[in-house]
Amino acid sequence: MLSSAKLESRRFFFFIVAIALIGFLIFSSAALGVLGDRGLGYNRTIWNQFSALLLALVVLIVSARIPYHYWQKIAIWIFAISLILTLLVFVPGIGHKAGGAERWLSLGGRTIQPSEFLKLGLIIYLAAWLAKIRERVTTWESGFFPFVLFVGVVGVTLIAQPDIGTFSVTFTAATAMFFAAGAKWRQLLALGLVAIIGFSIILALRPYARERVYTFLSPNQEVSSDSWQINQSLIAIGSGGLTGRGFGQSLQKFVYLPQPTGDSVFAVAAEEFGFLGSLGLIVAFIVFALWGLRIAGRAPDRFSRLLVVGLIVLMTTGAFINMASMLGLFPLTGIPLLFVSHGGSALLFSMLGCGIILNISRSSKA
Repeated sequence: MLSSAKLESRRFFFFIVAIALIGFLIFSSAALGVLGDRGLGYNRTIWNQFSALLLALVVLIVSARIPYHYWQKIAIWIFAISLILTLLVFVPGIGHKAGGAERWLSLGGRTIQPSEFLKLGLIIYLAAWLAKIRERVTTWESGFFPFVLFVGVVGVTLIAQPDIGTFSVTFTAATAMFFAAGAKWRQLLALGLVAIIGFSIILALRPYARERVYTFLSPNQEVSSDSWQINQSLIAIGSGGLTGRGFGQSLQKFVYLPQPTGDSVFAVAAEEFGFLGSLGLIVAFIVFALWGLRIAGRAPDRFSRLLVVGLIVLMTTGAFINMASMLGLFPLTGIPLLFVSHGGSALLFSMLGCGIILNISRSSKA
């Protein structure tokens, strides 16, 4: 008979797989809107995503069997390697540039986004470091300033690409870990002040960031790619009504919605499955977040608890920001919808993170 911890781990595993399969079905419909994009036919587009899903499921199963203590032992190496790989996007001939951003590495005719690895690397390292310094996290010299240094290095690397959305999600997850580790309120307030100053500098130096904020505040007063996307998204969501047009019946994914398989995929899902389907997807991510935090509360030690908190906040924050931006409740960031949007790198590293959580769940306290 299975123990309660192993039973919960198994249930969480099937829940993750179910969300991933539902996400693939949504993607398969959204992909109709990008027929011929980049010279790829529909069948090849679907196969690329399906093969990435199969590989991600293998990663999920394998990583779930790796003892979580292993990640603590090699945390510094994971962080260092992920940072080096991310810096390689700036090297001519290796880095791949698209849409004015340098976020990818070109390897053998395929591209990977190392920032997905960097997010995971930072979370694992922070969990190991915060677990090691323990009560010293409340001090400025041993807790606050090193924390700001680690996160700042990652921030500069990502913003230079530029990839402000990815850094925003990473910063949120790191802050949650800092709080869970026992940071004092004055440290968190100081961190908030640093974030405000940093965001102000970004707005001053990055015109596209200012445009996205302006579009968010006044979506109907300026015709731009961002305002077009948010307005077409709202049209798609409104057209879905209560129960939606039906699977595969979205009209906005053809011509109107930019990147229907990317950050606009939630709008496609809302048009096809309506308010009830959209609500179901939102509830699924809420359950995923609460289930993960429950596992963190039962984690066997400080490292595993902080690691689960970081991973869960990292993944769910990105998902909620994506859906909120499509609803006009948050500025557009380009962050993909977890388990649904295209992008093999994001899917692989998300499944790796889920596998780590599953292993911790199996070792949890009853």
